Amino acid sequence: KEEAHDYRYFPDPDLLPLEFEQSWVDELASVLPELPDEKKARFVSAFALTPYDAAVLVAEQERAAYFEGHLGGGSDPKTVANWVINEILGRLNKEGRAIDDCPVKPEANVAILAMIADGTISGKIAKDVLDIVWTEGGDPRAVVEARGMRQVTDTGAIEKVIDEVIAANPEKVQQALAKPTLLGWFVGQVMKASGGKANPQAVNEML
Repeated sequence: KEEAHDYRYFPDPDLLPLEFEQSWVDELASVLPELPDEKKARFVSAFALTPYDAAVLVAEQERAAYFEGHLGGGSDPKTVANWVINEILGRLNKEGRAIDDCPVKPEANVAILAMIADGTISGKIAKDVLDIVWTEGGDPRAVVEARGMRQVTDTGAIEKVIDEVIAANPEKVQQALAKPTLLGWFVGQVMKASGGKANPQAVNEML
């Protein structure tokens, strides 16, 4: 029946035409919230997000509000977007939870990202801190202090670990001298020996 031309295009006698006054249409438009396409365009232009990241964040109104809850305190929007998309949404998807049910509030994420930025913790430690706050709650800075999770920036302490790794792997040293790209192996070993607390940049420079 839907394929028959006689049935496809004819006016329904029970549906009357609707005519709206422009003033009423304008009034409705004035009270509409920011729509997804507009919000996406704003995220791209104002925060320099990629169109893909912006689309992910505006897919749900609550998700966009969660993201914007991180801004205004000096946080870099692109860093926040990456953290929310990769770490927060990743954990929520794994647990089958909605963004409204997220156990970590924006202010906690802001504190974690600030500690990465000032060198208090590394990116790897940040994920461990997030796991603790996610399951147990608490202030991220207090968690770092109470559990001794501060990043090691003392060059003397890092140098000691590097010396130990080099002394224990003379064959690898010879290989790295011939092929400098193998230096990455030593970086991994030093980070492992330090429990992930050594400053990765300092480790690279000293090696």
